[in-house]
Amino acid sequence: MSRHKRRLMSQTSFTQMIASGAAKPIPEIGIGMLGYAFMGKAHTNAFKTIPHMMYPPPAIPRLAALCGLGESQVAEAAQRYGYEAHYTDWRKMLEDERVQLFDNGGSNDIHAEPTILAAQMGKHVICEKPLARNAEEAKAMLDAVTKAGVKHMVAFNYRFVPAVRLARELIQSGKLGRIYHFRAVYLQEWLLPHYDLPFVWRMDKNLAGSGALGDLGAHTIDLARYLLGEIKTVNALTRTFVPERRLPVGEGSAKVTVDDAYAALIEFHSGVIGTIEASRFSTGNRNRNSFEINGERGSLRFDLQRLNELEIYFVDDPAETQGFRSVSVTESVHPWISNWWPHGHIIGWEHTFVHEMTHLLDCIVNDKDIAPLGATFKDGYINAVICDAILKSAETKRQVDVIA
Repeated sequence: MSRHKRRLMSQTSFTQMIASGAAKPIPEIGIGMLGYAFMGKAHTNAFKTIPHMMYPPPAIPRLAALCGLGESQVAEAAQRYGYEAHYTDWRKMLEDERVQLFDNGGSNDIHAEPTILAAQMGKHVICEKPLARNAEEAKAMLDAVTKAGVKHMVAFNYRFVPAVRLARELIQSGKLGRIYHFRAVYLQEWLLPHYDLPFVWRMDKNLAGSGALGDLGAHTIDLARYLLGEIKTVNALTRTFVPERRLPVGEGSAKVTVDDAYAALIEFHSGVIGTIEASRFSTGNRNRNSFEINGERGSLRFDLQRLNELEIYFVDDPAETQGFRSVSVTESVHPWISNWWPHGHIIGWEHTFVHEMTHLLDCIVNDKDIAPLGATFKDGYINAVICDAILKSAETKRQVDVIA
């Protein structure tokens, strides 16, 4: 039995039992969360939901510690979410022996240092995407978790949408035949001038690494690799539509040093060709994350705004019923749905994190591989290499090979 598994079993809550056959203890895993806003809320909600919905759970998440800026704010968040302790210094939080899994939901500039230290301390880690601001930083994180031998995952939660998992299964089954095309977009509109948004950290290259590319495009790149394999070359454009933004406090403005939008032609090693793009200036699109895949025997379409549906077309369908049809991915035979509601009852965006965290806990407790269903730090590193290649292509106005 591995060292980390012995430690988990020693901290088992024996009041939590599986009521099937002989009583079987369920281990606890102490969670240390960095960040309590958007992703902190989403991840915490998942941890709190797992014990009663993903039953029997692989582990009981123990909300050990929460870290964030501002004593009063983080204290209020810790009380609201139910964390046992709170910190304003992530180093002190990592010293808390109750923390066995470090969940990094901080801004991109604090992904590397805390995560590397957590791994060196023997704690398992999950980090929000993009893994790092560039490939060099991501490689350092990958090297650290590899050397430490801890479980590591990047929070690409869209891998855990039932319809997306079904798409992967259909592709791998060969039902679409040879794949020809992949096209995908991730479009939002929150930076449009009429919102009058002031300068925020996501507009600063030193803090974010990139703009729409890392914020949104990283998801699309991950889905491309998850569904169809490795990307060989990129040919890209980027654009910053509003070069300066007013400061949130006081007078003056700051220069926007990241992309507002990007578009790229891509080629996979398999010969598939595709297009990917992301924008935070796409009027009318609140959160459109969609893709289409065309094969010799069929095609698939998905749009996150209709999360429970997968559009499917097969050339072998009878002529009188040919055409794209929408499959409601809510049957008990579909991925994860048996843990939720009767067929036809839809689930939501927040459930993707429940599936994701359950997978992570299962891999920790039962010493399973995160990949290929979950995204490891290797996936995060390759993603960063592709993002860097897109930026280089846009800067040089040349096609760039992806070399990871």
